[in-house]
Amino acid sequence: MTEPTIRAFTASDGYRLHFRHWRARTPRGIVLAMHGIQSHSGWYEASSRAMAEAGLEVYFADRRGSGLNGFQRGHAAHGLRLINDVRALRELAIQEQNIPLPVISLGISWGGKTAAAAVALHPTEFNGLALLYPGLAPRVGPTMWQRLRLKLARSFEITKMDIPIPLRAPELFTDEPVWQQFIANDPLALHSVSSGLLNAGNDLDRILATRSGAIQCPVLLMLAGRDRIIDNQRTQTLVTTFGSPHVTSICFPNARHTLEFEQDRESIFSQLTEWLDRKIMA
Repeated sequence: MTEPTIRAFTASDGYRLHFRHWRARTPRGIVLAMHGIQSHSGWYEASSRAMAEAGLEVYFADRRGSGLNGFQRGHAAHGLRLINDVRALRELAIQEQNIPLPVISLGISWGGKTAAAAVALHPTEFNGLALLYPGLAPRVGPTMWQRLRLKLARSFEITKMDIPIPLRAPELFTDEPVWQQFIANDPLALHSVSSGLLNAGNDLDRILATRSGAIQCPVLLMLAGRDRIIDNQRTQTLVTTFGSPHVTSICFPNARHTLEFEQDRESIFSQLTEWLDRKIMA
């Protein structure tokens, strides 16, 4: 069974970023994966293993301030900082392969913002975009008072004001009791973030609002039909603004949010790897 290696690299600003590297026996592509606002790469071992066993080198970094990255918990200064982290990991992945391989940007939940914005700003650097229940149009977000505080924080360059993540109930993520317990007991999960990170998310939203047409590569959108975190209809509408002529949308009607925690996740992963094989690695 394929297992990850936990590694680290240094971003352009000197921040040390940890990532899980899932090696493929015979690499046919590279996946740069980005997790949600509360989670980290350790939540997604099953899907990462499935992709590695399908021939993909999976580089799954914990976002700065998340997971194994203990410095400045829950913080990022701005949206471009997050995109630069992805691009630095991309350069590392390319350098480690002996042959040119297609590169896929894969975003999960909140990480979908970074994954899509990176492709929108640097379309020639990516060959595919996979969005799994992406946080492009959330149902759950800051309150009106918190939004006002965020605007004031950005205006006065206050980047480290602590704000609780409004996703305290594990039931929002999954119906499965074992995974609800996993989420509730995860010592690496985030429960609050900085005003800087939330404003970084707003930066990513603005990039997509103005440059979504630059996304020309094949796009996969996977949604959970019973999602209480993501607005599926608004998300699908936003994806129609992408410039790609090859958009595949799949909805799993009985899924809650985190497809990784569904009972039939092997079938879900199979559809993900089949799309990667058909659209990216063919």
